Amino acid sequence: MMSNPVIGVLALQGDVREHLVALAVADATARPVRRPEELAEIDGLVIPGGESTTMSKLAVLFGMQEPLRERIKDGLPVYGTCAGLIMLADKILDPRSGQETFGGIDMIVRRNAFGRQNESFEAHVEISGIEDGPVEGVFIRAPWVESVGARTEVLAEHDGHIVAVRQGNALATSFHPELTGDHRVHRLFTEMVRAVR
Repeated sequence: MMSNPVIGVLALQGDVREHLVALAVADATARPVRRPEELAEIDGLVIPGGESTTMSKLAVLFGMQEPLRERIKDGLPVYGTCAGLIMLADKILDPRSGQETFGGIDMIVRRNAFGRQNESFEAHVEISGIEDGPVEGVFIRAPWVESVGARTEVLAEHDGHIVAVRQGNALATSFHPELTGDHRVHRLFTEMVRAVR
């Protein structure tokens, strides 16, 4: 029996605890990651929701920006939800001043595309590669993917907009599956990590 992969959750900001729980249910050894040296101890990384501008600034502050970019470039499996999706985008359509991303997925994203906090909603999302029916997606000030490059696979759409993508070892969703108790997306990511260990 292979040991469980060690998957970190970037613990600078956002719903870290919920991801740690979801990953544990999905048979991963989950731990928060805040410092560059902790990156060496993980097999994969979840970049949670939160506020992408704040996350970008904190990543620089904690010395995580460049080490993370390098690890992603070197093939570290990553999964970003909501703001995490923005952080994995190679390009933001409407970045805030000084906002940077980790990159890793050839896509252009639009921040807060589905509206403000009070326009948050839940929706059933059919995701390619996930069986047993749609996933319940929680959309909170959610971005959407405006366009993708040739190497990026679109896994799901909602209302005609791309809300889940994958490129190689990088996975991203506009919504928060960690808030629903349905851990199939985390299970999919855990399997992705297992495949490259």
